This record gives sequence, C-alpha cells and structure tokens, in this order.
Amino acid sequence: MEYSQDSSIRRVRVIADYQFGRGAGEILFPEGCTFIRSSTGRVRQILLEGERLATLRAQDGRLTLSVAGGRRLQRALPFPLRRVVVKDEVAPFIAGGRSAFARHVIGVDPSIRAGDEVLIVDGEDHLLATGSAVLSGEEVMKFNYGVAVKVREGRDSGCFREE
Repeated sequence: MEYSQDSSIRRVRVIADYQFGRGAGEILFPEGCTFIRSSTGRVRQILLEGERLATLRAQDGRLTLSVAGGRRLQRALPFPLRRVVVKDEVAPFIAGGRSAFARHVIGVDPSIRAGDEVLIVDGEDHLLATGSAVLSGEEVMKFNYGVAVKVREGRDSGCFREE
C-alpha cells in the first residue's frame, strides 16, 4: 500500500495531538517534514531538514521524541506541561544521557503517566533530555528512590545540534 506525503503528515499530527495535546502536531511537524519508511511503507521516522524529530513506534503507534523534537514541543507547551524538572547539580549527567532518578526531581507535571514521553528540564526550563516516564507525576514526587525517567536522548549525548 502506498502512503501519500499529505496523509502521512496528517497521521503523525493526529498522533501528536492525542499524545501531547491539541495543536502539538502542527508545531512538532510543520510543512516540509520528510519520512523514513519501513519496508512496508509505514512511517518510522519524521525528519525536518534531515534532522530526526520523532520516531513512530511500531508496537504501539506512539511517538518517541528526539531532543530536536523535544525542543519544538517545549516551545509549544507552557511550563510545566510534559516536563520533569531536575536539580541543577544532576543536569550535566542527564544532558549526557543518564536516567533521571526520583530523588533528583524537584517538579513534575502531575498529569504525566508512566510510559508517557516527557521533557526533562532544569530549574530554568532549559531542555536537558527526552525520555519515557517510568513513574507517574504523582509517584515521582512521593518516591525518593528509583528511576523516574528513562532518558532516550540527552542534549549533550552527541546527537544534538544547538540551534
């Protein structure tokens, strides 16, 4: 089955709106996005000017964000939506790709659920990394141990290009 560019952009925008909130799709995926497709023609990665913004997971149809995609989403969502705020002293480790532990979290969007794609920021809302929440927003603030967010890509992990 052949998928058109227009139907693909509409599809990933709808998924982003569902996953991150109304309007996120157009902000995250502007006109001009290109796609890397699987051998069956399905969208796997979404790129803008050759830089990966997100990957569409085959197993559940949800988006995983690169730091570039996280930066676009961060601009679209008011603080603290979709964010996990960590202590400044651990920021360099998280920016380098290390996981964020609950004891290092100083703030979190309470609507986050385990498994959600989140933005990890410092106290001044500078994007450090993107990743998958291991705990809900409520659990993160109650727990003092364990991984809160499994970092997928850190700002300084070698995959990031400063704008």
